[in-house]
Amino acid sequence: MHQFLKEIQNRFPIHDVKEQRKNLTLFTTEKEQVVPLLTHLRDHEGFTHFVLLTAVDWIEEDLFQLTYILNNPEKKVDLGIRAYIGRENASMESAHHLWEQVATYQRELKEMFGIDFPGSPRVDEEFFLEGWDDIPPMRREFDSKKYSEETYFPRPGSKSHDPGEYMKQKLYSDDYEEEE
Repeated sequence: MHQFLKEIQNRFPIHDVKEQRKNLTLFTTEKEQVVPLLTHLRDHEGFTHFVLLTAVDWIEEDLFQLTYILNNPEKKVDLGIRAYIGRENASMESAHHLWEQVATYQRELKEMFGIDFPGSPRVDEEFFLEGWDDIPPMRREFDSKKYSEETYFPRPGSKSHDPGEYMKQKLYSDDYEEEE
């Protein structure tokens, strides 16, 4: 894998290389390099299986991290290709032309994070959140507690618990009672 990564580094600007485990290596590239890199990996390096596309919201840095996972079935190794995009008007070039199933992941990320993939099939259609009119729920500024309180009514007999205290009582009930 070490020699392979050197060759990739000669062709593409990759950095932050990390061997997550023996058969999974992650690295970061620039947003504009993602689709050319994915194409090269698929067409020339045997990474023919697209595994997934996911996002992480780094609200403190005002960035989204996109991670594409590819698999080389012959060598039985995975690659994670990361790229960062700004949260404001978040947009990324679509890779649906490389693997059809990418379009499904892109639709999900559009709905859940608000990341646009212009030109991706059906990217603007509702995916799971039919009739949703709030900010995308996977963005970290979305207040799920507030949304639940405003949307759902309390059930009779239900109780609210402070999660930390509740878990102490459930997991360490003997120790917890002694402290009081």
